[in-house]
Formats: sequence, C-alpha cells, structure tokens
Amino acid sequence: MAFYDLSKSERQELTQQIIRNILVDLEQETYESIQGYFSDEDTYIRKTAYLAIGKLFYENPKLKKTIFTVLNHLMTSENELVRQTVINSAGEIGKFHFDKIQTYMEEGLFDKHHRVRNAVIGSIKKMSEVNPQPVLSWAKPYLKHPDKEVRREICHGIELRGRTHPQDILPLLQFLEFDETKRVRDTLVHVLGQISYKNGCLKTVIAHLNTWNNTELVNEAIDEIVDVHYRYKKFAVLSQDEAIAYIDKNYNN
Repeated sequence: MAFYDLSKSERQELTQQIIRNILVDLEQETYESIQGYFSDEDTYIRKTAYLAIGKLFYENPKLKKTIFTVLNHLMTSENELVRQTVINSAGEIGKFHFDKIQTYMEEGLFDKHHRVRNAVIGSIKKMSEVNPQPVLSWAKPYLKHPDKEVRREICHGIELRGRTHPQDILPLLQFLEFDETKRVRDTLVHVLGQISYKNGCLKTVIAHLNTWNNTELVNEAIDEIVDVHYRYKKFAVLSQDEAIAYIDKNYNN
C-alpha cells in the first residue's frame, strides 16, 4: 500500500518506524533497511527516509561519521533511486553544513540518470534558500560550464533563493544572457519570471535587467514576467496591469 493510501495516523506510525529502523542501521553500522527505503518505488517512502537521515544527523552527533560512511556506500549503487535519495539526504545536511556534502552535489550533477541530476537541482533549491552564501559560491562557476545541461540545472537550482532575494542570484543569471542553448535560455527566462512576483521583487528584477545587454533575451523575460503576474495572480503582490505599468515606466528598453 502506497504511503498516501494510509490514514494520517498510519502514516505517522510508518514514519516513526522508518526513523527507528534507520537509527538501528546506523547504530549497527549497516545499511540494509536504509537501502530498502532508499530504493522504494514510493516517492514518499524515499522522502521520509532522507528526511530521517537529516533529522538523525542533527540530533545524534555521534552518528555523523556513520551516516557519511553509509551515504558513500549507497552512492555507488546501480539503482538510480538509491543515488537520488543519497543526494536528497545530503541536501538535508547541506542546509547548514554545505562544506560536508559538496562532493555529493558535484558527483550527482554529472550522474548518468536524470533522477539523480534532478535531485541535485532540488537540493540546491532547498539549501540555497537557507544557506545561500556557500551554495551560490559553489554554483557560480558551473554557470559557465561547457555542458549545457549543467548550466541549465544550476540555473534552475538557484531559483528558490531568488524568489525572496532576487538580488542574490541576478548577477549569476546574467552570466547566461548570451547562452545559445535553447533549453538553457528557456530555463533562464522561466527563472526570471519566477523571481519577479513577490513583494519588492519586480523592482529588483527590472532594475537589474536594465543592466543586461541582450535585448532580445530581456524582452522574452519581460513577456514571461507579465505572464507570471497573471498565472500566479493569487500569489502576486501586483496585478498584471500594475506589473505592466511598472515595467513600462521603469524598463529602459
């Protein structure tokens, strides 16, 4: 039975059971239960497991070394679900200790499977939201990487920080304004839209776009920003008409 087919009380009980079993594995310096959870087809079982790893890392300092030993072993698994969950576990740790898990992100970024690479994107999002300085410093060089997918993944990964602090990522995004790869360009335009609609963000984004030199790209981004203010009108601070009026007045096209 899938995780969300269970009742709320059953899910809570299962979560506690997963935490207990993972704790036993770590205390015995083995990984049988952990590997089982990390390879489970149910996304929410895997999520519960990687959240448990993060919880135990912070609550049980004596287990930190063992946790890394287990993650190192499981990162060599042929099963992409296991490697994906290793990256997500590392992402939980990296919220406050990025230096300890940087190598997992570097390895995952070049993994052969998209699920693992997507886990890096998700991890960068959640880490940069609360621990931006080291994460963004690490991400910056990859925006000039020769592999277009690496550039795209990093661009997507830093988005979440930009939703509340666009000034932190706009200088990094500008590295991509002349990128010739459509997938990278599309992701860049998407991210510029996503970081524009919360309180105070449109002003910051437009002011920075005024310093960009690729007029065609910026005009695409402006169209996306206007559209985002309609698509997310329940969440946007400004209405679409207000956003258009602000852009007309302040964008030096």
